[in-house]
Amino acid sequence: MNASYCKPRVKKVSTVSKVEILMMALEALWNNKLRTMLTMLGIIIGITAVITVTAVGQGTQKATEQRLQSLGSDILQVRAGAARSGGVRQGAGSAATLTLEDAQAIAQQVLGVERVSAFLEQDAQVVYAQNNNSMTIIGTDINYPDVRNTHPQTGRFFTQEEVDAAKPLAVLGPTARDELLGSGSSTEGSQIRIQGQIYDVIGVMETKGAQGRQNPDELIYIPLTNMSARLVGNNSVKGVAIRGIYVKVKSQDRLDAAEYQTTNLLRVRHGIFPAKDHKDDFRIINSADIIETLTSTSKTFTVMVIAVATISLIVGGIGIANIMLVSVVERTREIGIRKAIGATNSAILSQFLAEAIIIAVMGNNSLGYLKPVTSYNSSNSFKFPLVISPWSILLGFGLTFFIGLLAGVIPARNAARLDPIEALRGD
Repeated sequence: MNASYCKPRVKKVSTVSKVEILMMALEALWNNKLRTMLTMLGIIIGITAVITVTAVGQGTQKATEQRLQSLGSDILQVRAGAARSGGVRQGAGSAATLTLEDAQAIAQQVLGVERVSAFLEQDAQVVYAQNNNSMTIIGTDINYPDVRNTHPQTGRFFTQEEVDAAKPLAVLGPTARDELLGSGSSTEGSQIRIQGQIYDVIGVMETKGAQGRQNPDELIYIPLTNMSARLVGNNSVKGVAIRGIYVKVKSQDRLDAAEYQTTNLLRVRHGIFPAKDHKDDFRIINSADIIETLTSTSKTFTVMVIAVATISLIVGGIGIANIMLVSVVERTREIGIRKAIGATNSAILSQFLAEAIIIAVMGNNSLGYLKPVTSYNSSNSFKFPLVISPWSILLGFGLTFFIGLLAGVIPARNAARLDPIEALRGD
């Protein structure tokens, strides 16, 4: 074969550097400033939603865990059974099925128990000067502050002598103090009326915040013996009737054993035999199980809201893809000219990918200061801790980059595959 007919195959190599591609991408975006800004807006909204919602979810979870942990994860709550009236079952604790003697037996016979606190609970009218409010009254003993991890902020709690003597004394929750006496008022020498009975106020409990259905800050505490004698009336034939018992165990790993022993002890004392189909006249609540359940629920909620926020980010990515497709159509002649003078498919592909990624990254960083501000405002509005974790920011940036890259792939491939001759013919 004649060597003159053998021409070497020359590989077409792009001479356009990455810096030049980046500059051309920035110039193209600058020439369409309004369209670029509107496209970025979708990314800004999406990434802000991801970080803000993540902060809200984690903050709510943290607040829930803090409030539950403040109650103690080593507590058993024993509630009296439910009374029936006219065939209607009332709430747990409405029947007089527990006694003070039951609480004393648990303290003495159940292994691993650190402290036990018996209590009565009832709503009553409370009067101070011109204020007349319906409030929840808790009758309890001297162990209550340690068992429930709540102590007087000012003043003091009852002594054993005062409980034994059924003294008419009251310790107010901070919210109860503000509603009755006035915000931040001193309780020294103050007296309140509970169902017509005069009680000396001797202290104010520390602020705890809402915990489930009940807010300890709104409660009023009086001696159990006084409440049994004056407000409730003892309707138990076997001893001093109570609504419930708090059992503080020495360590959390002893909770299950303590629950088992407490159940069997109360069954024996109340003459309950499961083999004879007898039903328990009490209910035991394990605080560790409650904390675990609520924490799991809170985590599930956080994952759900993050998924919803991610959808907003995906919508922003669709906006990028749409605008890049429009850009390819509008710049058909430009692409044809560039390919005619030697631009390779990879150079065209790289430019359009660069434009998509630039929009995504700039949208992530533009107005970025709004992200913590939005989260902070949300935290203040809903009264929960502000939690902006580094992984949520990295997740947001990573998602933004990935979505920008993905959104630019199809438009960039369409641009790279344009035939230069057909592109130059187009209007």
